[in-house]
Amino acid sequence: MPLLTLDKACLSYGHVALLDKASLTIDAGERIALIGRNGEGKSTLMKVLLGEATLDDGSIWRAPSLKVSYLMQEVPDDEQRTVFEVVASGIENIGQLITDYHNTVHALADVTDEKKSARLVNQLNDYQNQLERLDGWSLEQRVEAMISKLSLTEDVLVSSLSGGYKRRVMLARALVCEPDILLLDEPTNHLDIESILWLEGFLQNYNGTILFVSHDREFVKKLATRIVELDRGNITSWEFGYEQYLLKKEEFLAIEAEHNAKFDKRLAQEEQWIRKGIKARRTRNEGRVRALKAMRKEHARRRTQQGKAKLNLDTADSSGRIVAEVRKASFSYGDKLIVKEFSTKILRGDKVGIIGANGSGKSTLIKLLLGELKPTAGKVKLGTNLEVAYFDQNRADFDLNASVMANLNHGRDRVMVNGKDRHVIGYLQDFLFPPARVQSPVKTLSGGERNRLLLARLFIKPANLLVLDEPTNDLDVETLELLEELLLNYEGTLILVSHDRQFLDNIVTSTIVMEGDGQVDEYVGGYNDYLRQRGEPVKTTISKKSTIANNKTATSKVPPKSAERKRSYKEQRELDLLPEQIEKLEVEQQQLVNLTSESDFYQQEKHIVNQTMSRLTEIETELAKAFQRWEELE
Repeated sequence: MPLLTLDKACLSYGHVALLDKASLTIDAGERIALIGRNGEGKSTLMKVLLGEATLDDGSIWRAPSLKVSYLMQEVPDDEQRTVFEVVASGIENIGQLITDYHNTVHALADVTDEKKSARLVNQLNDYQNQLERLDGWSLEQRVEAMISKLSLTEDVLVSSLSGGYKRRVMLARALVCEPDILLLDEPTNHLDIESILWLEGFLQNYNGTILFVSHDREFVKKLATRIVELDRGNITSWEFGYEQYLLKKEEFLAIEAEHNAKFDKRLAQEEQWIRKGIKARRTRNEGRVRALKAMRKEHARRRTQQGKAKLNLDTADSSGRIVAEVRKASFSYGDKLIVKEFSTKILRGDKVGIIGANGSGKSTLIKLLLGELKPTAGKVKLGTNLEVAYFDQNRADFDLNASVMANLNHGRDRVMVNGKDRHVIGYLQDFLFPPARVQSPVKTLSGGERNRLLLARLFIKPANLLVLDEPTNDLDVETLELLEELLLNYEGTLILVSHDRQFLDNIVTSTIVMEGDGQVDEYVGGYNDYLRQRGEPVKTTISKKSTIANNKTATSKVPPKSAERKRSYKEQRELDLLPEQIEKLEVEQQQLVNLTSESDFYQQEKHIVNQTMSRLTEIETELAKAFQRWEELE
């Protein structure tokens, strides 16, 4: 049964049509993923559905008494109300009454003055009478149940909470009115993985209709029953899940490109005909002329698909082989233990993921690894020649009133990228900022556009150690996949904090997990590798994880240490020599890879090329065997 229908909707901001005669029907019980590139207008479409934005043309129909609730993309930083007050405000008309009753009950419990107590009792009786008259007791219980379900503390100020818990509060506020349609704009932003898994399960069992925007591909795969795409002002509905959508979308774009090519060829032929001599123009077919004019208008109206971002990292000179060595390091804030006797070794080229609950100490661990904090016990030794670039998820140092250009490079119109002098406008176009956008203030940018600007600023700085703290927030899928490719090919060392499970699986070669109570463990591979291993975590003594990732068949499951028998002297000797053997193979492998990357490599004699490629294959096999043997001996 339809709950809401959008018909031939038009809405423009400036010269860009965010909705261009777009139509959409939302039925009861659907879980719809709204996808589209950054800046296409997804958040604006949600505001239209909510009734907060007015169409320029077209119509919107809502079922009688339809309740629509909205979880916005940004969480408030300055909310001075308590958790209970904010959640209760999600119930229209009676939410404030529930809050007043709740606050009076708590005030009465603490008061000692008799006169003040009597006045509070009178107020409480008045609130109770109003609640009974409006049938508000069940609503108050609903507020308390929602707070409990999301593991929140009702009397804590929202402003004091972490970003993840603020988002939980706003989600509880959106859910408490039991809406017919729940609109979620990037609901997984700032949530830790445990909270994301809880949210997935909650929404899968939610009886209402959901329309959500998310960059988290795993989240979309598990939740969406239908894909709705906003692309160049048009809305296209795909009546299946995300993975099948990807296949069908590729076919659709190929057909569109073929159609445009044929149209352009026919237009060129007609333009050539109209430019013929005077005699031809005297006898020309007026219908054909009108058709040409129509073709010109159609071509002018065509909006090509937004291009892909062109991301290039400016890599500094290589660091030393050891980037950071941690030996039984501990760190505490007062009585709170953050890290307890953690040991690891990060080598040049490693790609390390860090995961953990919000507030578990991921940022503290990064500061320890970078030498910004000294451990309260143990030792952290940094490598040599480190050039660090740090991506901060909070983007706190943007001047929101200044332009995109001013925030990139202090207003200068030239930047140095990979040793080349470039104009700022051309460089920003690589990050999908059109020339007209570079003078726009940052406060007008969407979340995804701000993230792209931060990446653009980060990539100017040469670095051999890249630290990314939640870089995927608000990025569209195309840019996200391009960032993945860039990081996979990055020759420096990467430390990545992320709650995006697929992003971690596709990039990192090891995962450090903040388990809580100071326990920090390291696992080979990405998030799903960690899930397979966590039953019996293994602490590794070799940290060359980049090669491990290239040999996942040999290392995706790390067996626990055997307790059945002790290693023989020969086996222990073999185990002691394996790290050196692996390192030599990796050095040779890197030398050959560098050799094959040279522009004239394939211009050599064929047998030399074949020998080199054959040796590379042999090294991969030898490394796989070495790692497998190391695991067996461990």
